[in-house]
Amino acid sequence: MQLSREEISYYQEQLEGCEIALRALAIIEDCEGDLEDSATDIALSIGQTPDRVDWLEGLVKRCRVAICEQDLREDLQDNYIEPAVQYLLERKICPPLLVTPVVIYAVKQGIDRFCEPLTYHLSMEK
Repeated sequence: MQLSREEISYYQEQLEGCEIALRALAIIEDCEGDLEDSATDIALSIGQTPDRVDWLEGLVKRCRVAICEQDLREDLQDNYIEPAVQYLLERKICPPLLVTPVVIYAVKQGIDRFCEPLTYHLSMEK
């Protein structure tokens, strides 16, 4: 999953007041926009050892309930990630330096598609 320079700049503008998010975006930029490579670099730098090729996808899925909060979905559908990044940081759902790549990964998948398993699960409970 690649981010263009324009996308990185767009996210930097959104997150200009959040130092940890800007650090993550700088690492993504250093990895030429490669989201998986940059997330792996981040994980290794904070003492985690990604043990599978799809570990980032697994981490993002573990954050799905928080990312798919109804209050955040509309912003995420519009590619506005700042509220979701702040929400995950406040709730300490995953390591702070990984929050930004996690949210971007979910957005790049398409937030409706990403949240579909929860929507399906909730409709089955009714």
